[in-house]
Order: sequence, then structure tokens, then C-alpha cells
Amino acid sequence: MQISQLPVIIQGGMGAGVSDWRLARAVSSLGQLGVVSGTALDVIMARRLQLGDLGGHVRRALDAFPVPGVAQRILDRYFIPGGKPADKPFKSTPIGSEAPSHAAEELIVASNFVEVFLAKEGHDSPVGINYLEKIQLPTLASLYGAMLAGVSCVLMGAGIPRAIPGVMDRLARVQAVELALDVQGAAPDDAFVTCFDPAAFWPDGPASLPRPDFYAIVSSATLATVLARKASGRVDGFIIEGPTAGGHNAPPRGPMRLTSDGEPIYGERDAADLDAFRALGLPFWLAGSYARPEKVAEALRLGAAGVQVGTAFAYCEESGLDSAIKARVLAMSRAGTAHVFTDPVASPTGFPFKVLRMPGTRTDPNAPARSERLCDLGYLRHAYKKPDGTIGWRCPAEPVEDFIKKGGKEDQTHGRMCVCNGLMANIGLGQQRADHTSELPLVTSGDDVADVARFLKQGHDTYAAADVVAYLLDGVDVQAKFAPVPAAAH
Repeated sequence: MQISQLPVIIQGGMGAGVSDWRLARAVSSLGQLGVVSGTALDVIMARRLQLGDLGGHVRRALDAFPVPGVAQRILDRYFIPGGKPADKPFKSTPIGSEAPSHAAEELIVASNFVEVFLAKEGHDSPVGINYLEKIQLPTLASLYGAMLAGVSCVLMGAGIPRAIPGVMDRLARVQAVELALDVQGAAPDDAFVTCFDPAAFWPDGPASLPRPDFYAIVSSATLATVLARKASGRVDGFIIEGPTAGGHNAPPRGPMRLTSDGEPIYGERDAADLDAFRALGLPFWLAGSYARPEKVAEALRLGAAGVQVGTAFAYCEESGLDSAIKARVLAMSRAGTAHVFTDPVASPTGFPFKVLRMPGTRTDPNAPARSERLCDLGYLRHAYKKPDGTIGWRCPAEPVEDFIKKGGKEDQTHGRMCVCNGLMANIGLGQQRADHTSELPLVTSGDDVADVARFLKQGHDTYAAADVVAYLLDGVDVQAKFAPVPAAAH
């Protein structure tokens, strides 16, 4: 195992670029598990370079990228000394494909290497990376890039990642891998896959790579049991996310029922069966409103190795979230006006998605609307089988007429938001449009955002990751995690 000492605190792998290398490095340096988000790292790195790479961090990491020629090709295409003019758009990056170009693969591999490399600088503690199972196209090349940088742990949720442990096993042996794609309308005997061959990508590369640990992010013991017994390789632990966690939530079990405000209703059936988790004999962490020392102590008493915390870290100084957004949210939290809405339709994935309602974002009814719908990043597109038997791609947040032409139904577009572009705007990398408008942020948080201002010390308007860790472990007996409660305890 890559992680010899289980952490009490896992920092959540939030959003695109919110859990960036600075945040993960800060948390890992404190002896806990810092986690970078692996979502859209190709676009994020390309846009950082186009802004001039302030501090030279991306270029420093690219200098360490071991595959000859790749770093220079990326710099030649994307780096702009001094940064692009503020009113000019970012240069586009290759949109995902089941058969990506070599240039697209290079950008994915290198960007994942860069993020992990930077998170690992200056300390010897483990660093993890978080991926979404729903975003399948970049997964294979992303894993290889992270493993080249020596990532210690891979976390994955938003789906059933049965294939990923086996993929990691093969990549560790530098063998070719493939991943079956979820394709709407596919027949049982159809075989739609995306492939990656590390030996072809780097013929002179090492004969083996360290295999990271794999933690599956789940909401039920049923799914955890399936993964523990039937995954393609070793599963090393579970993160159990409740419905108060930020980002995408698992839908409620049974028929979808909504509150009078339009939020999904979760009940007793959605509570995790910790007896069943303990019976699996693998470490697990609890997530969703656990950012208090008494909740950490409770998790340890229940047999958990610890907790995963996201929202508290999202608004600390080191996170990648835009500083102006952090300041506004902390002010709202202080004033008691910070609340999230669990939107059942906003995300193109079909998963409930938590959005923070605040002025100047996509959730503000008075904010200027984008002149038209579009899908130019494409991470949350759905694959579908075209009449000629090939794969097509469509997104419920793209122009409605385009979606319908591709076989989609109009009612599937109602209420959908462009999550990809909104998340880029959250971290100061929003696209500039031809109509001279900028992408609006789409801020997602867990329910804990209502009280996140509790981390602010008297007279301060910001707080650090170290403040969160110190608060969470204050008075907590961390040795309790080595004496798990019996399976019958509650």
C-alpha cells in the first residue's frame, strides 16, 4: 500500500481546480491526506499557461516531466509570457474523444503529472487525486500522468468504478489498458471502449510504476460490497458520502420526491449501513457535514478511519477558488445568508447537484444571461449510439435544437446548466465570449457552508488550511481509530 499510516482527515477533491496543488500540499504537509481534483486538468493547465504562469509553477513542473519533447510542445502552443489580454478568449483545448489525438493525450498526461508533482513538493507525505467515474474519456491518460508523478491514492465516485482498480494494476505494469464507455442505446454485444498504451506513449519509459491505493466514494454499503468483491482489482477503502456533501450527490433511493422548494427528499433508506461497512474489513471515512471535532470523534467511535472534509477547505486561503468568491461567501456565512440548494436537474449528469445561490453567479436570476447555450468543454456530455453504429456525443446543456437533432428529448434540457464552464469561472479561468461577456461562476458547496465562517479568527477575514486541521483535531483522540467498535455497535 502507498499509504502506510491512515489519515484521520482526507481533504475532499472538490470541483475543477478548487482542490488544487496548493491546497493539497498544505494539507499533506500537516500529516493528513491532501487531494487534488483531477477534473479538467488539461484545460486548467493550458489556461494557467495562457495567463502567464504567475510564479512559474507550471513550467517548473513541466521541466520535471520525464517524457522527452512533450513539455516544449505544450509550452509552444499555450504559454503566453506576461499573460493574454483580459478581453481576449483562451485558446481552445482538444475536446474529449474516444480516440484522442496524440497532442490531446500529451496534454492530459502532463497536466495530471504537473498537479500531483506540485502537490508533492516540499514534503514526504502522501498525496491523492480525485476523479469522477462519469467523466470517462480522459481517465486512462489521467491515471498514467498521476502515477508518473508518484500519486499515493486515487479516489473516485459519481458512478460505479469497478474497472479502475484493474486499470491501475495494468498501468503499474506499464501495460495497455482500455475502459468500456457508457453509451446510451448500445446493444448488449456492442463494445465501445477508449484505450491508452503507456509503452506507446513513452517507449523508453520505466518498466513499472508504483500502484496507488484506491478509495471508492460511495453512498451505500450495497455498492461498497459489489466493489469490494467484484472490482477488477484491489480496493483499499471507502469514502461514504452523505447527501449534505457538496457537488454531485447520489440520488435518493426509490422514486424521486421533492420538497415544496424543489429539492430531493432523502430518508432513512439513504443512511449508510455502517455495520455492513465494518463487516467488509476495509478502512472507511465518513463525509458530509463532518467538519467539527465532535463529528470527527463520533466517526472514530463508529469504526471509521476518519472523515473527509470539503467545504471547510474550499474557502481557506490555499484553495483554488477565486478569492473574491471566497470573501463573498464568508461574508454571507457570517450574515447567516449562505445556503445551498440541491438542484435535481442543474447538472447534465442527472445527479442532484448542490448550488450556492448568490448574486453574480449562474443562480442569480438578475445576472446577465449568456446569449446562447453551448457545450465547448464537453466533460459531462453523454455518449450515444448513432444510427450508423458509431458513437455520438450530446449534452443536455448544449443548444436545445442540437440536442434534439442528436436524438435527445427536449424535456431533458429543462433547467440544465453548463457546469463545466461555470466551474472554470469559479477558479478565475472563465472563458471570454465573442459577445464580450464572461462566463459566470456556478458555486457548489456542502450544507456546511452556512456556518463556514466559524473558522475565521477574531479580526480576520481569511483562514488557512492549518486552521481547519487544528480545529478538527482539537481534543480528538486519534488513537480511537485503531480500536474500531464491534459490528453490532451503533
